[in-house]
Amino acid sequence: MYYVGKEIHFSYGHRLMDYEGKCAFLHGHNARVVIEVSSRMLNVQAMVVDFYQIRKVLGSWIDEALDHKMILCEKDPLAALLQKAGETVILIQENPTAEVLAKWIFDEARKRRLPVCRVTFWETENSFAAYHE
Repeated sequence: MYYVGKEIHFSYGHRLMDYEGKCAFLHGHNARVVIEVSSRMLNVQAMVVDFYQIRKVLGSWIDEALDHKMILCEKDPLAALLQKAGETVILIQENPTAEVLAKWIFDEARKRRLPVCRVTFWETENSFAAYHE
């Protein structure tokens, strides 16, 4: 099996509901995401997938959907207030943890037909979550 990966960086804000600690407050992160794709065989260019293709397909989605966005649980009472103030808020069903964001990015890669095998989401320089099937 062949594997390649592409690292993508973006910034986002969030907070965690029903959490006792600093992450219960609005705050931001500079995320680092590593998208790994795999294949049993190489294509005609002797690649799994061109690194540029990963960036073009998934990086553009990350830039549009996640970069510099506030990502909140749809139950968060601050969501409506922030939206009313003109802020861009992305609502998801669960707490926007690193684990949930890793799976979301994995699912989006699959929707875009990338042969993704693993997504590792670095919330900080020393804390990460990963998702693979």
